[in-house]
Amino acid sequence: MIDKARASEPIEFIQLLKLVGDFTGKPFILQPWQQEVIWNVYGEVNDDGRRRYRYLYLEVPKKNGKTPTVAGLGLYHVTCDPPGGEIYCCAAERDQASQTYNYMKSMIEQSPELSAVLRVVDSKREIHNDATGTFVKVLSAEAYSKHGKAPSVVIFDELHAFQKRDLWDIMTFGTGSARKEPLYLTITTAGDDPDKKSIGWEIHEYARKVRDGEFVDPTWYVKIYGAPDDADIYDEKTWFDANPSLGVAIDIETVRQEALASRNSPASEKLFRWLRLNQWVQLKRIGWLPITQWDKTTRDWQPSELLKKRCYVGIDLARTVDLAGAAPLFPPQEGFDDWRFALDAWIPENRMREKMTRDKVNYGAWEKRGFIKATPGDVIDYSFVAAKIREYESLYNVVHYCSDPWHLEILKQLLGPDIAAKFIDISQDWKGHTPGMNELERLFMSEQISHMENPLGRWCFGNVVIATDGNENMKAMKNKSTDRIDPIVALINAMSGAVRLEQKRSIYELRGMRSLA
Repeated sequence: MIDKARASEPIEFIQLLKLVGDFTGKPFILQPWQQEVIWNVYGEVNDDGRRRYRYLYLEVPKKNGKTPTVAGLGLYHVTCDPPGGEIYCCAAERDQASQTYNYMKSMIEQSPELSAVLRVVDSKREIHNDATGTFVKVLSAEAYSKHGKAPSVVIFDELHAFQKRDLWDIMTFGTGSARKEPLYLTITTAGDDPDKKSIGWEIHEYARKVRDGEFVDPTWYVKIYGAPDDADIYDEKTWFDANPSLGVAIDIETVRQEALASRNSPASEKLFRWLRLNQWVQLKRIGWLPITQWDKTTRDWQPSELLKKRCYVGIDLARTVDLAGAAPLFPPQEGFDDWRFALDAWIPENRMREKMTRDKVNYGAWEKRGFIKATPGDVIDYSFVAAKIREYESLYNVVHYCSDPWHLEILKQLLGPDIAAKFIDISQDWKGHTPGMNELERLFMSEQISHMENPLGRWCFGNVVIATDGNENMKAMKNKSTDRIDPIVALINAMSGAVRLEQKRSIYELRGMRSLA
């Protein structure tokens, strides 16, 4: 049965708060779907008057307002719960766990009434109600001092991202036995778990079976928003069904643009299915861009057009198994309006035949045509790479060399201090790759980048396999690509350096004014 007073109290409390982020300062008006969830979880009671539900499982795509909602509930509990409450915000990483806390902190700062009642201890990521002794504390799976807790409320933020189950087990198994009405609030998007072995998938499946009547567990309240696997992902009705806040917190035009991008890119389609339609994507690693985008951006300009032009040179080094690659990348400037790049590659001469058999491509033919250089011996001789870099120095206006620092000292010693001073590090991780890959994806799909014919480059471009995470980051995966991708990794390094350092200038500053006469 529903206790209307208990159901309405948290709703009324939250709607006294102010929103944060893009909506800072605006009243927190709960949408119907949010009110429905809170009304049922907090209002449904047993015969003894206690809440029926101990677990809320809410799975909804990003940007639909789940974090502000659970932040509001956290503030409701720390403000209104009986004395001695312990509220924990749990996530896979401390930064993620702090997200809910940061929302709560901002809501407090916008409310004189809450500021008078609650004390924020920012150095510890804690919020205290000194009158009742109830507190909020951030915990992450990276921390290990979790035993001994007696939580009254536990908030699990983005459970799909938990790599291990320890935090879930410790915070749910027996910890609420000393509480009359313990509550576990799980908010998450769908996960990226092809092996289906994560705690996120396990709890998702448990919740789904409770929802569908396969399991009977009256202590669980389940709400899952998402598109079925067989849905038409380009039907706008599918978008609205999966996103209860579409048209309010999410702009329909934004989703239309995302859908358009997903039609042209496997990586974008995966993100669209995963983060916008809340589908549990079965492939953790996928191809990057269609090979057709390489073909569409092939042009017949001449290398002489790049002489003395400003450029960023990406470098990807190797010794034996991989190729080594370099990619001079030219921003739009006087003489051309698009981005342009060239590719160079090296391979150990003594291993070339072995690699031809393994990779099933004719490196020998590519070498004869100048698309790759075979260096003497069993490993790539960096003196040949150094010689090409000196050639770049004479041909172009090189701003920086952008490279993974691995093996870089050897090359720098060959080049000398003047050229070595131009090197900047590009880490081979989410942070290092995402900016460059995002910009390259935009430029390839809009055909605002070009290159000359290069069959080796085309082959490597088609080989790129990427990994993505829940924050729309991506990185190229050498160890998961079945064939070589090194020259394209060099291009990614170059673009990651360029987007970090290249000044934002108008096309007129880049190439000057042109006369129509």
